[in-house]
Amino acid sequence: MHRPTFRTAPRLWRRGAPAALALAALTLGTAPATATPSAPGGHCARQAQVRVPGAAHQQAVCLDELTTAGTVASGHTDPADWAGLTPKDLAVPSGVPGIQIDGYFPDTSTTNTNHGWNHDAQFVIRMPDRWNGGLVVAGTPGNREQYANDRAIADWVLARGYAYAATDKGNTGLAFYRDGKAPGDAIAEWNDRVTQLTRAARATIAQRYHRPPTRTLVTGLSNAGYLVRWQLENHPELYDGGVDWEGTLWRSDGPNLLDFLPRALRDHPVYAAGGEGAEEARRRMHAAGFPEGSEFLWPYHHKVYWDLTQRIYREELDPGFDGAAEAGTPYCATGTPACDTDYDYAARPDEVRQAVAKIGLTGRIGKPLLTLHGTLDVLLPIGQDSDVYARMVREAGRGHLFRYYRIEGGTHTDSLVDSFPGRLRPLTPCHRTAFTALERWLATGHRPPASGTVARPVETDPVTLANTCSLG
Repeated sequence: MHRPTFRTAPRLWRRGAPAALALAALTLGTAPATATPSAPGGHCARQAQVRVPGAAHQQAVCLDELTTAGTVASGHTDPADWAGLTPKDLAVPSGVPGIQIDGYFPDTSTTNTNHGWNHDAQFVIRMPDRWNGGLVVAGTPGNREQYANDRAIADWVLARGYAYAATDKGNTGLAFYRDGKAPGDAIAEWNDRVTQLTRAARATIAQRYHRPPTRTLVTGLSNAGYLVRWQLENHPELYDGGVDWEGTLWRSDGPNLLDFLPRALRDHPVYAAGGEGAEEARRRMHAAGFPEGSEFLWPYHHKVYWDLTQRIYREELDPGFDGAAEAGTPYCATGTPACDTDYDYAARPDEVRQAVAKIGLTGRIGKPLLTLHGTLDVLLPIGQDSDVYARMVREAGRGHLFRYYRIEGGTHTDSLVDSFPGRLRPLTPCHRTAFTALERWLATGHRPPASGTVARPVETDPVTLANTCSLG
């Protein structure tokens, strides 16, 4: 791992307008931000002159299509990177020509194999010919690479005229915890890399369009939602606002995923086996935060997410728990030595909480933030995550900068909507509605709809569900 260092950058950003008044409910029918020709010389002008500050390597290409409608065929995205994150009926926009820059910043880790570079701290920057003056920056969910948001976020914001930048966060893959010298270093690098890319992308855009962006927004889902929260707490000067899509909550005194995932690993097998003890195991699952009515999602998450997530994040933050072993023993039975099923975060040494504090959140956001989270999320249960973060923001005295939407029937991964038709709703369209609400808040000062639970829609057509959402 190479942790980037930064010099103080000139204040080229514009502060967002103050919030005031009330805003009627928004839907995805809201007109997109106006995109006007902004680059002298037309298609891909100044491509040869654009340099990403601090990059160790970059390659720029002029594309007739920056969205996945073209980049899949041209090889300028990686569909495997965004597989499983969006519903199959999500519309794919097109008609966005411009410049794409791929590259990497100096780093010593090599988990990202894209382009055959075997080099971490990779990024992508896309600059449309018709630019609306804004920039959207994103980290990536999970431990994915820099193209992970291309379907969920990049396509849509590019079609609205924004420039877009994303980072691989400085380390990728299931063994990301090998990066860094001390517990928590690999995750801490994620935050640094988003800050680094934001500064570099703003300067790159100024080269391309002869002026810096008038608005910079940060957004992302899951781990990238955590990055939104952290950036607005620690570097609000770089952004006008952000949208957090069910971000991971890290708190040294809990709750965090090291609290509730071991409980699921202990109790779900007992519940799934039926018979004596099953009903009590289900009650313990509910008490641990896994909501009533989410039971149909538990087998999939037990098989795919809970065990793996617990082991690799515990290894990152508490490698001493299993001694010389690496990331524990998959699906070990309770009572097995050094078994993550029996992990007790509260009983671990103080240095574990110190590692979590290194990446911890406070709620002290400095710019407007909209958070959305599905009520049927069973990877990061809403009662153990965004409900808590919303309380943290209010207790920090920043509630006037915050809106929180609990999306009834939403879960952590939108592809599961297709696996359980009629039982779940996608969050992707709700993210877009929240984004347009943030745009209007910043442009006019009108506050988005009040925080609250967004009821499950009456509409059941999957195409409609995949592309529309109202927040109020």
